[in-house]
This record gives sequence, C-alpha cells and structure tokens, in this order.
Amino acid sequence: MERERVTVQEAARQLGITESAVRKRVQRGLLEHDKEPDGRLYVYLDTRDMGQDKVRDSSYDMLVRRLENENEFLRRELERKDTIMLNMTEAMKAISPPTPEESSEARESPQTAAEPSEGAQPHPGTEGTQEGVQRPQGGALRSLGSLRRRLLGW
Repeated sequence: MERERVTVQEAARQLGITESAVRKRVQRGLLEHDKEPDGRLYVYLDTRDMGQDKVRDSSYDMLVRRLENENEFLRRELERKDTIMLNMTEAMKAISPPTPEESSEARESPQTAAEPSEGAQPHPGTEGTQEGVQRPQGGALRSLGSLRRRLLGW
C-alpha cells in the first residue's frame, strides 16, 4: 500500500472535498496525519482513499438529481391540488346560499318571490307564492354549510 504525504489543501483537491472536511476527518481520526514544528498539517493519503471519494461523489450527484426530480414532482402536485381547491371553492360559491346581507336586500327589493312579476299569474291555491319557487329549509342550509366545511377543511 503506497501512501503519499500532502498538505491539507492538496488532500482536499485530491479527495474532491473542502479543506474544512479534511480537517474534520483529521480531528475525528479518519485520516492519518502529522504536524510540523511550524504548525503546518500534513495528511497521509492512500491511493485507494482517493478513488473511494470519487465513487461517493458520483452517488452523491445521483442522489441530488433524484431529490431534485422528486422536488419538481411535488411542486407540480401542489399546483394541481391548488387548482382543484380553487375550482371547488368557486363551485361552492356558486351553490352556497346568499349571505344574510344579500337576503335582507332581496326582502327590501320592490319585487320579492311572494309577489308575482309583471305578466305572471299567481297559481290558484298557493296564496301569493309563485309556482316553482322553492326556499331551502334551515336543515338544508346547515347541511350545505357542513358539506362546505368538510370539502374546504374549515
């Protein structure tokens, strides 16, 4: 087994890692090393050590690519679900009953559901209500609100 004595900078270049990563490996005892009296740190590298880090780098690149692809997929999925939620919200607005402000305005308007419109004849026996006009009952409104809360997660 052949070993080479190199500086921290050279070891980082050969291993394909940062100088701080080399120093951490020295600190953890993963790399053999020695210090000169002037304080300069030298690392001993085996020729097999250099090849192992390159393999690790290629698997790292593959892992990064896979995570980027998964990230992109999740972004598209979030956009799709946002679109679905927007469509559901619009649909709920279309089928939801009028707010209390809107219903009070309808009662104050000159023509209500109880009054026949121009040219319309009240149906005999309905006592002022028009045929085909149905008002939702209180229970129906509550169940619609419950459905909205379940669909929108409120």
